Amino acid sequence: MIRVLVVDDQVLIRAGLAALLRAAGLEVVGEAADGEEAVRLATAVKPEVILMDIRMPGISGITATERILAAAESTPPKVLILTTFDLDEYVFNALRLGASGFLLKDTPPERLIAAIHTVASGDILLAPIATKRLIEAFAAPPQEAAVSPPPALDRLTSRETEVLGLVGHALSNREIAERLSVSEGTVKTHLNRLMAKLGLTSRAQVVVLSYDCGLVKPASR
Repeated sequence: MIRVLVVDDQVLIRAGLAALLRAAGLEVVGEAADGEEAVRLATAVKPEVILMDIRMPGISGITATERILAAAESTPPKVLILTTFDLDEYVFNALRLGASGFLLKDTPPERLIAAIHTVASGDILLAPIATKRLIEAFAAPPQEAAVSPPPALDRLTSRETEVLGLVGHALSNREIAERLSVSEGTVKTHLNRLMAKLGLTSRAQVVVLSYDCGLVKPASR
């Protein structure tokens, strides 16, 4: 049973989400009304997935996400950001800090439950194209991007660098495997290794980095 922490400053939304998750067979290990309480509960109850409201009074969902992931002793929880707008710079900043993905607050219940199962298992979220679209909207313009790759990229093999760029183009492991004529398991191995070398905790961070270092260029502005 997946352990979930629900974070939202609106009591009715928070209670509704908790009830929905319990009805779907998930274990709600806590409910937090703000970012500060979310940080405290994440340490105390150790959820596998956190549904995190992005805009809250006091400590925001961005700051709470950063603190929770930084404080994780071993396997960090997967943070799913809840937002009203799909093109939201707050959400982009949360993805940069390590959130696993985002969902609109009007997402149908079945998609919300599926998203929780998806990230809990370590797979990509349901709509990588939506994540790519968000990142393209807020990634640094080409003239502001680094002229040369960050030094950390020198630690990657040529194949790992290639996988980094393909993930940045919002390709799934299966699509990357077909492109490179290798198995999905091999792609996953390359991805895990490059994430470990670069200190990344989520696939969304990989996409952000691919833009930051110029491996992927925004399609348009």
